[in-house]
Formats: sequence, C-alpha cells, structure tokens
Amino acid sequence: MTLGSQIAWDDTVLPFQLDRCDIRGRVARLDGVLDQVLSKHDYPPQIEALVAEAALITALIGQTIKLRWKLSLQIRGSGAVRLIATDYYGPTDDGAPARIRAYAGYEADALTAGPAFDQIGEGYFAILIDQGEGTVPYQGITPLAGGSLSACAETYFAQSEQLPTRFALTFGRSQMPGAGEAWRAGGVMLQHMPKASPFVADAGGTGEGGLLQHADILDGEAGENWTRANMLLDTVEELELIGPTVQPTDLLVRLFHEEEPRVYDAQPVRFGCSCAPDRVRETLSIYSADDIAEMINDDGVLTADCQFCGAHYEFDPATLGAGVAGDAA
Repeated sequence: MTLGSQIAWDDTVLPFQLDRCDIRGRVARLDGVLDQVLSKHDYPPQIEALVAEAALITALIGQTIKLRWKLSLQIRGSGAVRLIATDYYGPTDDGAPARIRAYAGYEADALTAGPAFDQIGEGYFAILIDQGEGTVPYQGITPLAGGSLSACAETYFAQSEQLPTRFALTFGRSQMPGAGEAWRAGGVMLQHMPKASPFVADAGGTGEGGLLQHADILDGEAGENWTRANMLLDTVEELELIGPTVQPTDLLVRLFHEEEPRVYDAQPVRFGCSCAPDRVRETLSIYSADDIAEMINDDGVLTADCQFCGAHYEFDPATLGAGVAGDAA
C-alpha cells in the first residue's frame, strides 16, 4: 500500500451494500478530524475515548441519511459525564465534505477509575435530525443500555426505527513510523434494509429492560442472513478497522466477498464548527437588558466561548438583547 492510497482514505466514510443479504453498511476512517475534535479540549483519557466513539458513530450514521442540514447525537447521563454532544453537517454541494464536531460536559472530580462508559451513569441516547428552515426537527430517544455507546446506538435503531444495526469500532492514539502520535479511529456499520412492521415495538423485546434486539425484528431467511453477516464482521481485527495499511475496499472483500459487496462514492469528512458572532447574537436575543447586564464581566463586555471549537467572542452589551442588533466587539 502506498502513502498516497493511505491518505486518500483518511477522514472518509465509504458506503456499501451486500447484495446477497439485503444489508447496507458504511466503513469510516477518522484521523485528522478526530485529532482536531479532541485538540480543542484537554480531556482526561476516559472522556477522550467517549468523544472519539461518539464522533465515529455520528460519522457512520450521518452518512446514511440524506441531510439538508444537520444530524446530532446526544448522550445525557446522571454520572460524572453529563453530556456528550456531536453534530454532523451534510455536504453543501456534490463532492463537498461533510463536517463534524463534538464535545463532552463532565465533572472532573467525580470521575472514577472504572470503564469510560460507566462514567455516564443512567440516562438516554438521542438522535436529532434537523433539515433546516421550514422543517420540524425529528428526535428519537432510547435509554442507555449495553455497556458502550455503540451498543446504545444499536439499541436506538432496533427500538426507534426497527432496523437491526451493528457497529464494530476501534479508536485510540497510534504512531506511524517517522511520524508523531495521533488519534486514529475506524469502524464498520451494518444495517438491515427496512422490513419490520411498525407494530413490532409495541410488543416489547428480549433485550435489556425489554428493549428490542435484532432477533425480535428479523426471522426466517432475513434473520439467517443477518446472523451470517454479523459472524463475518466478528472476524475483523482492530488494525484492519483503524488502518492505515488496509484500504476499506480491501477490508470489505476480505470480510464479505461471498455476500457480493457493492461500494459507492466515498464521502470526505472534515472538522467544522457552525459557531459565528451572528449565531451567538441570535442566541442572546431572547434576553432582556437586565439579563444582559448580569452577564457582563469586570471589563464591561460580555464574552462567550464555543463549547465545540473553543472560539472566543466578545460583545458590547449595548448591542445585545431583545430587539437590538450590532456587530461583535
């Protein structure tokens, strides 16, 4: 494998379909994107792992949906980690990259030595889809279950969409010969094409807390095909997922050649944040002059920091609040 082919697959999501068994999927590689997401904050290792996993899941899910604007993933918990939030912005033009951002809100003093997922506690996993102006945002929520964010995402699709879904993910710091240490992440997502009755969810499932799992949705030949594809995915190795020496197309042939994989155009992904002075102003426009006065610092200005990218904004308080417009200081 040449360096050029390695770079070509960095920060991409490759869609594919297994024609023999009516299953679609995605292969994702996040390299520079993940480094940029995590470099905006000084997270402890457990928080880095959760944000990396959430960003990888978001890239895989986001590419499956025809987005005019944004897909968001939110995990809220009662433990030391209160919030993990990610946004995936669909490409604005054909051939343009999608953009992704992510951050975590947590209480550092409450972190323990346990697994990263255990730091979240009880809570919920949510996917929000906003197609932009003139549309009503969609939101689906399921309880946290399964011991990992990828398991929560699988439960979400089984319960909310009745779509059997499987994730195989790996992520962490790695170092190529002659290069510095950097974050790399890779994963495969499998998803059965829609077939289930919408009334399946009403009957309850055999998963944790009565949640649905794939055996509650698929039976007969479809169930056998799903089981076979998952058994093949079970053979994947972490180094194959994360790369960089195995191209995604070669990985699909290695795993699924008997299932007749068909690949489509890869989607490039970049780090990108939508924050801007005008957006901050719009957020602050709901506050009264008295509310704005309480937000002013000792220097007489109002400051705001983006939780995703760390951008710092300063405003003249006289230009803020309900019914007021102006420019950032």
